[in-house]
Amino acid sequence: MLVRVFLAAIALVFLTSAVGSAAGQQAPASSYGEAVFVVSGRGYGHGVGMSQYGAYGQALAGRTYDQILGYYYTGTQIAKLGRREVRVLLVEGRPAVTVTSTVPFTAVDATGEKFVLAKGTFTVRPDLTIPTADGPARAVQPLVLRPGKKAPLALDGRLYRGKLELVPQGGFLRVVNTLPLESYLQGVVAGEMPYSWPAEALEAQAVAARSYAIASMLEGRPYDLYSDVRSQVYLGVGGEKPSTTKAVTDTAGKVVTYAGKVATTYYYSSSGGRTASAADVFGFSVPYLVSKPDPWDKASPYSRWGPVLIGARTLQSKLGADARVVDLTITPTPSGRLRALTLQTTSGAEQVPASVVRTALGLRSTYVTIGVLRLDKTSSGPIVYGSASTLTGVGRGLVSLKLSSSSDGSSWMPVASVAPDATGAVSVDVKPIRTTRYRLEAQGGASPALLVAVAPRVTLARPTPLEPDVFTGTVRPKLPGATVAVERRRGTTWLLVDEALVDQSGAFRLELDALPAGAYRARTIAVNGYAAGASAVVTVTG
Repeated sequence: MLVRVFLAAIALVFLTSAVGSAAGQQAPASSYGEAVFVVSGRGYGHGVGMSQYGAYGQALAGRTYDQILGYYYTGTQIAKLGRREVRVLLVEGRPAVTVTSTVPFTAVDATGEKFVLAKGTFTVRPDLTIPTADGPARAVQPLVLRPGKKAPLALDGRLYRGKLELVPQGGFLRVVNTLPLESYLQGVVAGEMPYSWPAEALEAQAVAARSYAIASMLEGRPYDLYSDVRSQVYLGVGGEKPSTTKAVTDTAGKVVTYAGKVATTYYYSSSGGRTASAADVFGFSVPYLVSKPDPWDKASPYSRWGPVLIGARTLQSKLGADARVVDLTITPTPSGRLRALTLQTTSGAEQVPASVVRTALGLRSTYVTIGVLRLDKTSSGPIVYGSASTLTGVGRGLVSLKLSSSSDGSSWMPVASVAPDATGAVSVDVKPIRTTRYRLEAQGGASPALLVAVAPRVTLARPTPLEPDVFTGTVRPKLPGATVAVERRRGTTWLLVDEALVDQSGAFRLELDALPAGAYRARTIAVNGYAAGASAVVTVTG
């Protein structure tokens, strides 16, 4: 009953939802409406290996660091390795760097010459001129700066343990930090996991970071690791915290191994409730990197995220589609993540791999669902008052789908629930009594509005023998005071004959001095929420 009252008030006489073969038919490209895509996701990161929020949840549940690691890296063991050094690329392609020390320190160049440098800050350029106690000296590359006692060197204001190696490269400088692996990890763990988290989570992170560093060292380069996300985020001394340093020292030398080799212990922020296999994400299988449930990830603020609304034109631009995107489908992996996205455009289908989709759209992960909302154009012009119009489109992958209407585009009211067919296609018959905007709505978003223009139903009666120079007619709905123009066709042009006003009954009458033979019509202009309307053509004979 409430729906019927609303329909009368909002100018919708009836609505039915029709689902079947007609709904699944593809509309002509010219009639496609603007689509909006509703992206909802889980987790943050690639999803392979250890979820850091999962580790946090397991630690809160009383699990130890080795139990945490054993869960995320299936079939692995914990082993202990001896001391080793690593070379970390700090900067390259820089025209100059500044070096600071709070105590005197030394430098050694390729010839073995040793230079004593005073405390303070100085700038080094590709010519490797340094301010020694005996005056400026030009060193032979590579130049290795060694810290003074208990006073780490600072590069561009950031402190680092160990040595700094400076090498000119085509007019620029490359700086590599050489230091013990354990010292490196002290600057990594706090950069990868909040230092306030439980000790067992931090220890799991320390062992995972140690293992990943060893297993992913670069080959054939003058450094082993990057200082950013290409390897691991390394913040130097400034990133160290007592809790994370303790996690490193308490697990000193311990690594994750599989079949006697150090495992590549991928990790990331949040799994969204299930980890992904290496095969799912990277395209190759690793026996200890398999998909499994991760109920401990619920503590993550990114365990569920979205919805994020992306318009069709934005999607086309960011994904580089050749034509306007009107629909899409997801190819999933066994763990439910996106493997590829197939865009349906007005010129055909285009496939985009998941990695490109995530980067281009700035998504937190590829563990996503993408709903589609679209209403298509029904005709090129307005419908006549009292007529029905069929709205078609797509409402796929979303819940609580309904059609809403608005007379002005600012206030929307639900009309009725809509049931898409198995392909997500929808077909809805509407009979608006004035120009109305419609949109598909679902939990998380709404399609762009589709305007259904309504023109008055105008009739024009042929003059009678009793009144051969009089035109009469009606306008429905009644539009008292509206102007009706009677026009005569001359060639391909309609010329105004005269005008009349609509009375309270919705009728009009136009008396003329003379009525030449010809084709006539009555026309109204757009008024009161109605498009311009025109009657059928009436032929008057002489």
